[in-house]
Amino acid sequence: MDIQVLTQYEKSALHERQPLPEEYLRLSDREMASRIGAARRTLGSRVVILGHHYQRDEVIAWADATGDSLKLAQFAASQASAETVIFCGVHFMAESADVLTAPHQRVILPDLAAGCSMADMAAIDQLEVAWEEMRTLGVTDVVPVTYINSTAAIKAFCGEHGGIVCTSSNAHRVMAWAWERADRLLMLPDQHLGRNTAFRMGVPLDRMVVWDPELPYGGLSADQLRAAKLILWKGHCSVHTRFTVQQIERFRQQHPNGRVIVHPECTHEVVQAADDSGSTEYIIRTVRNSPEGSVWAVGTEIHLVNRLANELAPTRTIVTLDAMGCLCSTMFRVSPNHLLWVLEGLVAGQVHNEIVVPEPTRTWAKVALDRMLQLP
Repeated sequence: MDIQVLTQYEKSALHERQPLPEEYLRLSDREMASRIGAARRTLGSRVVILGHHYQRDEVIAWADATGDSLKLAQFAASQASAETVIFCGVHFMAESADVLTAPHQRVILPDLAAGCSMADMAAIDQLEVAWEEMRTLGVTDVVPVTYINSTAAIKAFCGEHGGIVCTSSNAHRVMAWAWERADRLLMLPDQHLGRNTAFRMGVPLDRMVVWDPELPYGGLSADQLRAAKLILWKGHCSVHTRFTVQQIERFRQQHPNGRVIVHPECTHEVVQAADDSGSTEYIIRTVRNSPEGSVWAVGTEIHLVNRLANELAPTRTIVTLDAMGCLCSTMFRVSPNHLLWVLEGLVAGQVHNEIVVPEPTRTWAKVALDRMLQLP
């Protein structure tokens, strides 16, 4: 079997657009659907297709399960009969699935160019330098906590240094766990999830500092670090930071009785101005369970918002908070064409774009993930 294995894609040509074979570029929707369906029937239960909430509808239509990154990785791990997991998402998600699945299972990312700008904002060499600089300044009582939106190398560092992984839905519980073990925690790569969660937990903003990996010692003094309860890595989501307080104000002018719900990757000002905030799963659940006639502005990726709006119309009105629509461009790179290519490759005995997390990164990343999964 011709296997193309990617072991160090964080430092490889991952972020370069990978061209599809010419024969997959100009297919009609009908032909593509017919061929995807045929390949799926041939492969049967040997293959599981996962679709992240932010994927386009044409990809979601073929997913055996949809959800956020952790939910999908856990689902993949539960499908013991599946030899191959096709993860329609981005690279850090495929890595997590590879870490959590069994040795006999392989994970495929349909397009290697499907990255995550937030995950890219925390490189392992930067974290290693930051860790040593904190110790040079005499600040050693720190637990590293990484958002699941990070590379396997970052997760592995946390696992090896007594740290843990969190998601947007369990960040509160994970951060409480970390503070039981140290006076302060380092939260990376998304500063906004850390700030919003800690503020909800009663941590004042003046006990939080931002570590800038581009500056010596993060741009902070020893006194600033010692006074901090939370050290926030200078990273963010390029989609969720597009939402603004002004957009919320415009929505409220148009819909005085409407409600605003946003993702906690939004800025602190936006989260405070909204009526509610939470993970993608929380947003979906909250809007679905709202009274008929409700009007919602949702601050998250446009494909999820549109899908929710179509599902609940006409009983509820759901609009995006950003009139221009916030598209996750890297998530959008996974197309039905890519899905067809990897499926037909499997039918022909070829494995395209397998994601393999090497040792010892895999083991230590699993330690950090397991710490999270074992929390009550």
